[in-house]
Formats: sequence, structure tokens, C-alpha cells
Amino acid sequence: MSEALSNTLPDTVPDVLAFPQDRTCPYHPPAAYQPLRDGRPLSRVTLFDGRSVWVVTGHSEARALLADPRLSTDRRNAGFPTPSRRFKGLQIRRTALLGVDDPVHNAQRRMLIPSFTLKRTAGLRPRIQQTVDRLIDSMLAAGPGADLVGAFALPVPSMVICDLLGVPYEDHEFFEGQSRRLLRGPELADVEAARVALDEYLVDLIRRKRAEPGGGLLDELIATRLETGETDVGELASMAVVLLVAGHETTANMISLGTYTLLRHPEQLAELRADPTLLSEAVEELMRFLSIADSLLRVATSDIETGGVTIRADDGVVFSTSVINRDEAVFEEPDALNWNRPARHHLAFGFGIHQCLGQNLARAEMEIALGTLFDRLPGLRLAADPDRIPFKPGDTIQGMLELPVTW
Repeated sequence: MSEALSNTLPDTVPDVLAFPQDRTCPYHPPAAYQPLRDGRPLSRVTLFDGRSVWVVTGHSEARALLADPRLSTDRRNAGFPTPSRRFKGLQIRRTALLGVDDPVHNAQRRMLIPSFTLKRTAGLRPRIQQTVDRLIDSMLAAGPGADLVGAFALPVPSMVICDLLGVPYEDHEFFEGQSRRLLRGPELADVEAARVALDEYLVDLIRRKRAEPGGGLLDELIATRLETGETDVGELASMAVVLLVAGHETTANMISLGTYTLLRHPEQLAELRADPTLLSEAVEELMRFLSIADSLLRVATSDIETGGVTIRADDGVVFSTSVINRDEAVFEEPDALNWNRPARHHLAFGFGIHQCLGQNLARAEMEIALGTLFDRLPGLRLAADPDRIPFKPGDTIQGMLELPVTW
């Protein structure tokens, strides 16, 4: 294939489409992405700094590329794509798990896999249920009326990940605030300061745990990996930051946006209430439908031919999961919620070696949180004009900034 032909794109897709863009509806891809859907499987888009990168929107191509070792997650590579100015400073930092390739990634992941298996997650379900019930009890005692984000969606996964890791929940305001700065800025200085603050917090926590061990995953890793020399304090702290931030931010957004979506789809909610056995399928369909982590980022380390084009070495590659998971070649009527479709092959958790480590835990939290919420609050409804409830911008994890509800 000639170079000229290999980089020819479908006529229907402009090279100048800015990426990422804000959603116009919190549970649908941005309306401006329609040309990307029409021009699957790969297109060119322009980032905030004018740089042109590839965006992958075809489901089969995305699966193949996410499993391809020629695509790297190393942010220190000069070709790595940055979705907004405030994340530029993070490229000089090596991030555990998310920002390393094999064999380093494999070694780090192997340390953590035993704590996130289906069996281990099943053992956590009673504690998750207790957490959910306790928070709903507090809402009922204070209500009717609450901001579901602050009263429920955020504390559920925060409490669970703190319990799992052995992080003191009394520090939640600090690490939740730093997580918000890390993911939403608004400025580059905020992002950099948040990452430093989180690193310092975990390094200090590891120091304290070495002196006075506890019973969490962090304590296990200190005893079995740090003290044996398999890892060092910096690497362990970096892994803990990723688990702490990802462990509460992603699930909190899924709970809040999932609740909003269900309340905006009363027929599907009625189906779910009439047949609670649909809950696990409903969680998968919501994962597909919402695709809150909408930009998976990679850089090519060598040329890759796929989808009729050639991705050149050092090209940036972005995977738009919200568009990938609406691929009509894979999901019939993809813009509709359907509890009866086989949705488990969605890419909301990514794919390949970097597929979300905590997906079993996220599914359990979603099932318990949503199932219990709608069971115990049968009159749950929005307490504000749905079109005026603020949600998050397109260059971060998608979700609701607040969710006023009553019952």
C-alpha cells in the first residue's frame, strides 16, 4: 500500500474535527462526533494544540489495536496524545499500571490481580451492601431530597476502595478533592500539584503502615512485595494512587450517571423493577451506553496497517469508547437502552493487557448500589429540570457534577 493511499480517509470525515468535545446529552456521544460514526473505523481529528491524531471508532479495529503491543501507553513518548492543556505536564511523569508497557506493566499487574478476582470480589459483596444500606439510611433520615452525587454515588466507591486498600476513610475529603484537581484542573498547575500531593500522601501512608501494619491490600503489598525488594516505595505509592483515584472516580460517575439515565428512561427502569434478575445485564448495557472513560490514549511505536490506513510510528491514537460502543455493526439499535442485548463485549473497560483491573469490583458496586437504591426508594425522581443538571466536560471522565433527587 502506498503512503499516499494508506493515509487517505473517507470523504465523509473532515480532518479538522476538534477532539474531544463536550456531550450535549450526558449519556450520548457528542453530537459533533456523528461524522466519526459515519466514517468508521479510523479518522483524523485535531487536539487542542492543533496536532492531528488518529481516532479509532470501529469496534473490531479497536479490539485488535488495544491488544497490539505496537501501541504504547508510555506518556513520556513525545508522540503521546494529550487531550487538553492541563494534562500536558503529566507526560514527564511515569504512571504505574496505566502508563507503562510490558514487562513492567505485567509485573505490576501480577502483584494486584489476586485482590480483584471474581472470588475476592464476591467476598466483598456483604461489606458493599452494608455500605450502601448505611448511606441510604442516612439519606432517608435527612430527606426527602439530596444531592445523590455527594450523599451516595461518591461515598459508596470511596468507602469501598478505602476499605480494600487500607486507606483511612477520614482522609476522603483530601483525596477526593485532589482527585478532582487531577482530573479536572482547571489549570496545568492544579493537575501537577494534585499528583504531587497524592504521591506524598501515599508515601507517608506507606511509611506509617510499615511502622504499624493494618489489614488492607496496601499492607499486604508492603509485607509481600516491598519488604522483599520486589518493589520500592515510589512504585508502590504510584500504584496505590492509580487504585485510589480510579477506584472511586469511575464508579462514582457510573452510579450518578446510571441513576440519571434510568430516571430519564422510565420504561427501561420499569422493566428492571419488574424483573430484578435483569440487573447484571442492565449494568453491562449501562457500561456500554454511557462509556464514561471516553478517550483511551496510545502512541504507535512502529507502523501499523489497519482499517485501510497506516498508523505511522510516533502517531498518537485515541480510542473513543462512546463511539466504539455505538457501532451498529456490533450492537443493533445502539442508541437505545436494551437489557436483553448481549452487551458484555463492550469496550467500556478497555481491552488487552490494560483492560480495567477493577472491573469485577465495579460491576459488583454498580449492581448493589443501583439495585438497592431503586428498591428502597421506589419514588426516586429528579428534583430539578433534567436539562439544567450540570454534567462533566468531554475531556475528563463523564458523569454528573450534581444530581438533585427526591422521593
